Amino acid sequence: MDLDRLLSGVTRPARYTGGEWNAIVKDWDSAVLRVALAYPDVYDVGMCNLGLAIIYDLLNGLPGVLVDRVFSPWADMEKRLRDEGVPLFGLESRRALSEFDVVGFSLGYELTYTNALNMLDLAGIPLLASERGEEHPLVIAGGSCALNPEPMADFVDLFVLGEGEEVIPALVDLLQRRKGDGMLGKRDLMREAARIPGVYVPSLYRVEYNDDGTVSSVSPIEDGVPLVVNRRLVDALPPAVTRPIVPFMEVVHDRGAVEIQRGCSKGCRFCQAGMVYRPVRERPKDEVIRAVDEIVANCGYEEVSLLSLSTSDYSQITDVVSALSRKYRGRHLTLSLPSLRLDSFSVGLANSLQEGKKTGFTFAPEAGTERLRTVINKNVGEDEILRAVETAWERGWKNIKLYFMLGLPTETLADVEGIVQLVRRIRGIGKGRLNIRVNLSTFVPKAHTPFQWCAQESEDELSAKIQVVRSGLKKAGVPVSWHDPKVSVLEGALSRGDRRVGRAILGAWRQGCRFDAWSEEFNWSKWEEAFTEAGLDPLFYAAKERSIDEVLPWGHIDPGVEPSFLRDEYRRATMQEETLDCQLGPCNRCGMQRVSETCRARCADPDSVGSAG
Repeated sequence: MDLDRLLSGVTRPARYTGGEWNAIVKDWDSAVLRVALAYPDVYDVGMCNLGLAIIYDLLNGLPGVLVDRVFSPWADMEKRLRDEGVPLFGLESRRALSEFDVVGFSLGYELTYTNALNMLDLAGIPLLASERGEEHPLVIAGGSCALNPEPMADFVDLFVLGEGEEVIPALVDLLQRRKGDGMLGKRDLMREAARIPGVYVPSLYRVEYNDDGTVSSVSPIEDGVPLVVNRRLVDALPPAVTRPIVPFMEVVHDRGAVEIQRGCSKGCRFCQAGMVYRPVRERPKDEVIRAVDEIVANCGYEEVSLLSLSTSDYSQITDVVSALSRKYRGRHLTLSLPSLRLDSFSVGLANSLQEGKKTGFTFAPEAGTERLRTVINKNVGEDEILRAVETAWERGWKNIKLYFMLGLPTETLADVEGIVQLVRRIRGIGKGRLNIRVNLSTFVPKAHTPFQWCAQESEDELSAKIQVVRSGLKKAGVPVSWHDPKVSVLEGALSRGDRRVGRAILGAWRQGCRFDAWSEEFNWSKWEEAFTEAGLDPLFYAAKERSIDEVLPWGHIDPGVEPSFLRDEYRRATMQEETLDCQLGPCNRCGMQRVSETCRARCADPDSVGSAG
């Protein structure tokens, strides 16, 4: 391959060259199993994904496994590949994806689905699993979207559900044994893989539908295939990745990262991550500090992020920040703390890391009234919000960004106007000298959350609410940005879709849809046409209120959280009742005690049972 000629005239050619610091290149011929990790977005985005770094590190540590990376090429590179007849290739080996044994996709966002299809097509791999033979790579997918695998079921041979550290070694062992004896055909391989806990093989399940279009049943078609597939999880966090690949070019988050905690117990009812990544597991303080030291030594980063879904809830965060601040004082290391709580403690924590000029602080009230925050279980009062912003102002923060959601369940016009009123009160802090920006996102109901049964609001309803906020804040001089309601409708249709939605995804890709998450590339009219040609209505999936007893397309996937807990949380939301954080009080009996030693030990005490269960 003449890479120089191929990349001539392509924007950001470093996306496709490989050879970065800490990249691992193994001998192709001596490898037993060759795996291409595929991220269906551009390199600049994918290289910031910690999950990808974890799996790359994990696979490289397994004997006989060669690992490569591949990202979705931008339009100019796609054109060059097609014009030159060059198949999509891995960065380490520069081998075509079709030469690998496995192509594994990380699916973290529904609007990357057409990119995944495009990558397969650019590699010369049939898109439909049913059309791939023994000579083709096995196509695997994991990530949070895999917990509703049905929209991508036609294209993926098997899904890995949950945390890869648990299931991947067992799957690799099976695949290596298959290559070793050469006797196990693909169909038999699928049967063997389906017996591994945490592996879902769509072709071994039959989906039937009712006359009204809802799912009637999802059932195995062969004996020995589980009726319900369980998500896998680790009870203790594995060692942190301390020798990640350092990109040659600037990426979205150009810094090192240490996962200090996995899971969240706050119980926000709209948040899929907070439900499916349970339970909370912390990395010990000394291990966090050692990981930061090693990343700095191995990568030369001047910024390291301490990652968690709720970083300020990590029990030793103050000690970790203090120890690292002392250790690296004067050594040009910046610590960043994403996902902080909306309270004065978080402001003080962030302030302790900032020297000199403050940049900006982000708060996420999510809803404009205390009533609606109770509905979504975002347990923070208006006084607490105002105190947090006032503390930020007093400590030198002049720029504040506020995130709100529109279209939340039970939301009224008064709740929308409450956003305006709350922002105006915040605007008054510091005698109006605060610079406030407001971002409006759209509530999208997600699988395995208490709001999975809720309807998503229509484009017209959302647009009207956006206008209320924009008009109300215009006089206050507060700029407002918002999420395109059409994008939200598509996200809702894909996130709660069934297996038939795959026809629309395929049709949209054939229409030319790529990078649907990028506003400049999104084309709603093509998606509308694709759904119409598939005989489907996106609003059937996005805007339909589902019966609490309905068979859900993802009902055969068990994330660990009990459906009964989700139903009870849905009921508590409609009753405007809070559910307390189980880390600070009694166990809420969400179901994780069935699958987690940590939760099992905690829930063994009958006095620990909370009111939500």
